[in-house]
Amino acid sequence: MIKESLLQYDFEKLWKEGMLDWHGRMPERMVDDELEEAFWMQSMKKKKYKQTDEYAKRIYEKMKKHIPENSSCIEFGPGWGNYTFPLSQDAGSLTLVDGSKSVLAYLKQYFEEDALIQFVHSKWEEAQLEPHDVVVGVNCFYRMYEMNEALKKMNRLARKRAIIGLTTGPIQPHYVLLDKQFGYDIKYPRRDYIMIVNMLYQLGIYADCEMIKLEREHRYDTWQQLIDAQSKKILSPRFERTHVGASLERFISQEDGGYVYRYPFHAAIISWEPVKHI
Repeated sequence: MIKESLLQYDFEKLWKEGMLDWHGRMPERMVDDELEEAFWMQSMKKKKYKQTDEYAKRIYEKMKKHIPENSSCIEFGPGWGNYTFPLSQDAGSLTLVDGSKSVLAYLKQYFEEDALIQFVHSKWEEAQLEPHDVVVGVNCFYRMYEMNEALKKMNRLARKRAIIGLTTGPIQPHYVLLDKQFGYDIKYPRRDYIMIVNMLYQLGIYADCEMIKLEREHRYDTWQQLIDAQSKKILSPRFERTHVGASLERFISQEDGGYVYRYPFHAAIISWEPVKHI
């Protein structure tokens, strides 16, 4: 329990510090717009027709109860449409805001003849927008540095509800074993949903927060592929692959000639009614 008032802690400062890499530097993708665009261009090329993540359905069902019927909605950072496609069915109108031309081009192909879907090429921080009934942003805050301003903008533009979705931990369980049993330094998450809840609190917004327990699944053809993929969060400059294998064994099942790693994670749905004068 924190005995001191939460107002003594600057959660936006903690958020900014969490954006730095493990050497104290800002990663290139955080500040280089061309590099970010290249990432999304490659990501969109890999997507199949309306390909979305299965777990997103459960997240959207929780979000949906906060979206009044026939609402005008803004979704910023839509990515490949996990929430865009169901929002387009439920909202009265939908404005999609993204700093990536590739993301917007990918989504436009599905809504070319839909006059109720508008596209705005802009970072959220710079977008010039009119208020809408609902403002939604899911897993799109990783490059946002001035988070208080981003949150205040959500609050200002939402007439009825602002909704944030963030997937969160715990970290894959084998990394905990690599830390506790083998002594490796691990890239534990440095930013998380709870910082946003506390930033909102410090802005005078008492947001609701609902947690959803989910499961992630990864499949690998070979044990080597599994080891390679599941050692990327080890910070220590040297590690033994046998240690990674030993930490994974209890969590892996063999199916259809390959290896399957299933582990729990969560999503946080943070939402609030807009507050005046913040």
